[in-house]
Order: sequence, then structure tokens, then C-alpha cells
Amino acid sequence: MRIPRFPEPAATGSVTIHATAAQAYAVISDPTAMARFAEETYRARWLDGGTHAVVGARFQGWNRNGLRRWATRCRVTDAAATQRFAYEVTVTPLDVPISRWQYDIAPAEQGCAITETNWIRVPLWFVPVAILVTGVRNRMGANGAHIGTTLERLKAHLEAVPSPRP
Repeated sequence: MRIPRFPEPAATGSVTIHATAAQAYAVISDPTAMARFAEETYRARWLDGGTHAVVGARFQGWNRNGLRRWATRCRVTDAAATQRFAYEVTVTPLDVPISRWQYDIAPAEQGCAITETNWIRVPLWFVPVAILVTGVRNRMGANGAHIGTTLERLKAHLEAVPSPRP
């Protein structure tokens, strides 16, 4: 199956958080924790005995939009502590590519800046199926809005956690 590669991101957003890069990475690289902040994903679990982010680790995510529910499988592609966490998303049982999600962490004057980026990877033939399953016609617009929501929730969570003392 040919996997389309769109060089430009479908959606991106950034936020500056008053937390260390290590604190941010600890949450971002744990899909089971990030599910609390996401708009569509409501649950995740590591697969194959995995317990943390390493390149090649896999996890499953459960998503929702209203009454619609669907699951995806994800494979970690980048796991650079305090710098980047990224994964590729597929849908089973056909292992159809869906998207790539990436979180970049950079130092900021008072904490760190987090940029969340999404690329669409879904083959054109699968788009009508994805719309039927998810109920989302404008996936790029929805992902852009979801990124904003996720980052604001993540910021609120991390800024509520006491920072370590120097």
C-alpha cells in the first residue's frame, strides 16, 4: 500500500509552559497520561509489554466524537527525552496509515515551549471511511482546534504541579 506523504503539517500549535522540559516530556511521552488532555482520545495503553516511550514501542488509543468510537494503533518514531516525542498512527485491522503526531520541546525564558504538530497520512481512498467512522469532515480544522485544547489542558496540568527547587 502506498503511504502518501504530505510535507506540510495539517495542523500545529505552540504553548509556553512554566515547567521544565523534563516535566513536560514525562507527560507528553506517556500516551496513557496524555489521553486526559486530548479532545478525541480518551484512553490509551501500551502494547507488547511496553511501559514507556522508546522508538518502536507501540500503543493503542481509543477515540470518540459524540457517540462515535474508534481505536487506532500507534508506533513511537521519536523518543528524545526533553526534546521530541512522535508517533505514527494506523487503523486496524487493515493497518491503514492515518497520521503522524509530533511534540517538540524547546527551552523558553521561564520554562519550555511545546509545539504539537500533525501530518495527515491517510490514503485518499480511505477518506470517506474515516469521515463515516469519526464524523469529522474537516480533519485538518478539527486537529488544529484539538491541538489548541490539548496544549491548554497540558499547560494547566503542568503549571499546577510544583516545580523542583533549585
